[in-house]
Amino acid sequence: MQQVLKWVCPDWPAPANVRAYSTTRQGGNSTGAYASMNLGDHVKDDHGIVQYNRRYLTQVLQLPSEPCWLFQTHSSVVVDIGVNQRPNQNADAALARRPGLVCVTLTADCLPILICNQQGTQVAAVHAGWRGLAGGIIENTVAALLQYGGYQPGQFLAWLGPAIGPAAFEVADDVRNAFIQFNQCAKTAFVPLTGNKWLANMYLLAQQCLNRLGIEQVHGGEFCTVTQYQQYYSYRRDGNTGRMASLIWLDSVPQAVVGFAR
Repeated sequence: MQQVLKWVCPDWPAPANVRAYSTTRQGGNSTGAYASMNLGDHVKDDHGIVQYNRRYLTQVLQLPSEPCWLFQTHSSVVVDIGVNQRPNQNADAALARRPGLVCVTLTADCLPILICNQQGTQVAAVHAGWRGLAGGIIENTVAALLQYGGYQPGQFLAWLGPAIGPAAFEVADDVRNAFIQFNQCAKTAFVPLTGNKWLANMYLLAQQCLNRLGIEQVHGGEFCTVTQYQQYYSYRRDGNTGRMASLIWLDSVPQAVVGFAR
């Protein structure tokens, strides 16, 4: 029996013509370790079922086009899908400046970041694991967004979607060192444990990065994919598991936006 698709709507003051959603693990046809709304076709789930889940997602959310699914490798590569819209290209962030182009990122503990500007003319979806955060995926995405249109960083806002929470992400010294060698303020995102281990706060690390770049409007960040078992997939918790999708696009008929609108 087909379950009811469930998703999270970002609680942020985005312009009215910006559409954004983050799926949960609920509402698809996958079974076993992938139950039930697995959208990742790179895991060992049945390919036909994954494609069914993706079609169902498109139908329920009334997507204007097929999302630009990426082949994510924890890189710092950003693709403008209005210029180069090919399926499964190697990148960990996608941006769009034209209505009807759907940016998407797949996660199961890594941090999905959705970004738009106040004018409702640019959107981006970012896949940020700790390697991507340390490697500059946010910086590269923001730089790409600022490349056209004469916009300023303060005109952008970001939403931090479901990811591993600060009480569940245990890391070693190498992860901590990867951040603090570039930013001493990153020390505040790590809580010491025994045996040269730390609890890392990816939400705080992402917010620090966005703030440094001039983006002060940062929302979300209250989730934990590890502990919220019923809602989310978690690679760290389960190993073999599915993937959620975080999507953002501009409406096919953009609206004039002044300031912020819900």
